[in-house]
Amino acid sequence: MIEHVSAVIIVKNGEDTIRETLESLKRFREVVLYDNGSNDETLAIASAYPNVVIFEGEFQGFGKTKQAAVKCASNDWVLSLDADEMVTPELASYLETWLPNQDPTIAIKILRKNFLMGEYVKYAGWGGDWLVRLFNREAHNFNDNDVHESIALHSGSFVKKIPYSINHNAVQHLGQFLVKVDRYTEINRQSGKSYPPSIILIKAIWRFLESYVLKGGFLAGWRGLAISWSNANGVFYKYMKPYADKHSEPKS
Repeated sequence: MIEHVSAVIIVKNGEDTIRETLESLKRFREVVLYDNGSNDETLAIASAYPNVVIFEGEFQGFGKTKQAAVKCASNDWVLSLDADEMVTPELASYLETWLPNQDPTIAIKILRKNFLMGEYVKYAGWGGDWLVRLFNREAHNFNDNDVHESIALHSGSFVKKIPYSINHNAVQHLGQFLVKVDRYTEINRQSGKSYPPSIILIKAIWRFLESYVLKGGFLAGWRGLAISWSNANGVFYKYMKPYADKHSEPKS
């Protein structure tokens, strides 16, 4: 049993993946599930697991929402997961030996293996995905970023990699790319940052070429093509949405 580390997850409408995630966390004494308004079967699924403690709160952007979730844990040592990520048995075994008196300045980077429709993809920017996910909240926590949040490190942080991974069931069907692009670009839309359409187009084309050619997306077959196209789509709408808003305002 993993006694001294709390697994912490934020979720909204995660019924497609949350069961597999929680199954991978059965060896944890405490799993904090911070729900942001699910109206599917997420909470019903989670309530069947005796080690899961459910909290509910509003989504405030990914960084601040994850900060709020971390505060709900009873342990200072936290393993942060997304609702479509699974702890491997090897990682769970490693965490069983984790003691609460470890140096709190340690921040552990874990390799996240990204899967698209059941297959591990290590090209198009999906490989080498090392993220700080195990940390002591007395010394570290998430930054305030609305998207692309990460653990804020400082001069006293000691970053360590471990040879155990998290499996990320990133995409179960291709339509999720469209949903994710829309969701993330809606959050970014609040910044209002944009460029002329010609520059937006160039940026989107560059992102596609970067993912598909420079990062080897072509080596992943149709999966690499789908990832690269989605990356370009994300860049296009990230900047086109605020541009369209600004240039469709009614003239006074």
